[in-house]
Order: sequence, then C-alpha cells, then structure tokens
Amino acid sequence: MFGVVRPCKHVLCGSLFKDWMAHLCGLCLTLRAEHGQAARLVTNYDGLLVSVLVEAQAPDLSPRRKAGPCALRGMKTAEVVSARAQGAQLAAAASLLLAAGKTRDHVADGDGPYARRLVAAAAGRVADRWDAAGGRTGASVGFDPSALRDAVARQPVLETAPGLGLLELTEPTETAVAAVFAHTAVLAGQEDNAEALAEAGRFFGRLAHLIDAVEDVTDDAASGAYNPLLATGTAPAEARRHAEDALHGLKLALADVEMENPRLVRALLGREVRRSVDRVFAAYPSGPGQQPPYGPPGQYPHQGGHPPQQGGYGGGWIPPGGGGGGPNYGHRPPDRRPGWPIPCLTGTVVCITCGVFQPEWSDHHGQSCTDRCWCTRHCDGGCDGCDCCNCCECCGCDC
Repeated sequence: MFGVVRPCKHVLCGSLFKDWMAHLCGLCLTLRAEHGQAARLVTNYDGLLVSVLVEAQAPDLSPRRKAGPCALRGMKTAEVVSARAQGAQLAAAASLLLAAGKTRDHVADGDGPYARRLVAAAAGRVADRWDAAGGRTGASVGFDPSALRDAVARQPVLETAPGLGLLELTEPTETAVAAVFAHTAVLAGQEDNAEALAEAGRFFGRLAHLIDAVEDVTDDAASGAYNPLLATGTAPAEARRHAEDALHGLKLALADVEMENPRLVRALLGREVRRSVDRVFAAYPSGPGQQPPYGPPGQYPHQGGHPPQQGGYGGGWIPPGGGGGGPNYGHRPPDRRPGWPIPCLTGTVVCITCGVFQPEWSDHHGQSCTDRCWCTRHCDGGCDGCDCCNCCECCGCDC
C-alpha cells in the first residue's frame, strides 16, 4: 500500500489521533513480535487501515495493551493494539507481502541504488524473507496470500503491455487492496460486509495508485522511469477526474458497511483521503489557461525506463519550475521547493489550527471560519451545521 493516509495530531484531533497511533504502533510492534526488529521497516500508514477496519466492525477483537517508551513517540508509553489482535496480524501480513513486491519491482527496474548488483542481490533476499513471513502470518488468520502475490506479479506484466488504459494499470492494486479489506469482514465475523468492503478496497487501491503516480510523475519524467500517467498520456484533469470518481465510490461503498464504531474509518477514508487528493493535484491547476507547460509528444525522456505507450509527457504533468508546484500548492508545500523551511513552518501552523489559519497563497485565505476549517470543509453535509471553531473534537460528529 501507499502513503495516502498521513494525518497529524491536530488534523485528527483528540481521541481519534490517539486511536490512530494505537493502530500504527500496534502494527509496528506486531511486526517486531512476529518477525523481528528488521520487519518493522515495512510499517506504513495505509497498512494500519486493515487493523482499523477490523476494530470498527468488532471493537472487542482489538484488545489494547500498554507499550513501553519508544523514541518515535518521544520516549513516551502508549496504549497500542495488541499483537494478538487478528486485525493487526492481517495488517502485518499485507504490509510484508506488498513491501516484498515493491522491493522486487525496484530491483527489476534497477531504480537508484538497486542498479548496483550487490544492492539488488541483498534487496532480493530481503524481499524473499518478507514474502515468506507475510505468507505465514496471513495464513495464520485465514488469509490467502496468493491474492496479493498474484496482483503484485501481474503489475510489471501490464506495464510492458502496449495500449493499456490507466484503469487497466491500476487494476492489480485495486484487486490486492479489495482482497485485504474484504477479509477484515471475515475476521470481524461480519461476512455481510465483505462485498461492500471489497468495493471500498478497489476504490482505495485506485486512489493509492493514482496518488503515488502523481507524487512521482515529475521525477519519473526526468529520469525516464515508468509512470502510468506518462505511459498512458493521461492529462492532469483526466487523472483528477478518476480520483474524484474513486472518492465518490469509496464514500458510497463505506456507507453500506455496518460498523459499531465508524468514526476513525470515516476520518481516515473520508477526510484524510480527500486531503491527500487535494494535496497532490494542487500543483496542477485545471482551469482554462492554467495548464502547466509540457513537452510535445515524442519528447518523453526514457533513459532506461519504459517508453510511453500513448505519447508525450501525459498532457501537462510538469508543473511550473520543474517540480514542486506554484504558489497555490495549498496546505502542504512540496518537499523540494526552494526555501522550504518557511513554507514548512506555515504548513505546520495550518495543521495545528485545523486549517483555520491559511497563508496568503492558499485558495481558502480570507474565507469564513467554516470554509477554512478542514473538519467542516470535508464533512460532506454530515455535521448538521456544526463547525470546528466552536465545537472541536473533530466537530463532535462522525464525519
């Protein structure tokens, strides 16, 4: 999985952030308990969604325990999801299997340091260990690891096939995430939720693949590495449309899932996924006359990467200045933007205030409190008019 859901403390607020950290630390410690310290390297933000989904459907199946001090928590103790929880074990299995697949993909493509023979050989052995470990843990909770292995193996085959569309290239990711999401219903004893969760997983997998591609598109264009947006000639506006369709589908699918405690699921798979989409597409304005400059068809650099299948830079994927976006980038400035410490500090202030403070270059600067606040801006009408300015704890609602 990818880093789609990356909230900070003051975006989630209060108890929701505490619950999110319980699942994140629980996943990390489950990997350590089951497979040793090195396995903790595959801990990722999106993998913990599996644990969150199991707890949302059956809270009693995710017991908590007190974990000792950790450097990543400022040497503080914390209540975390126990390694005995099947949701945490499924999350660990999925993280290991997908990390193994992605490592093998880097080795096959010879990306960066993986182009060196010794590095590639060592990475390949690590990937084999992760794959075996993920298979064992998945089998222990009744999950068939072949669902993920087959999807991961199919991805490079599709990338070398000519003439495929963007959604055909995202299919393996969609299938893999759908299988994991659906199995959370089995673990929770809520089999009636499996179909809706599989549908939610497909849409989330599509979003994850798209967001990953958008984040990498500038670097991939410069280096010639494979990128589905460039390979299919997908313009930013079309990619954004696919993302918006997936967001809508994800919301409808989750509405059909019966959950005892849906607040964290709705926050992560609703508001936070929306923020991720807004963030990555902010560098690519879609209005008339706002499309960034790009090279004509046939000028896609492919020094070792896969050549484009449908021509060009993909209809305008190079943002002004080459990488990082213009002044309307939004709440989270690009990592490589010149003079990044000042924008980064501004983004921190925005985050701490739930978006109520907005810098001058933000599209929301000067708007009302409700329009500036993340919590109310992404409630989708489910807050009954409340706003973060006078009743926080994420609006005190389930949005």
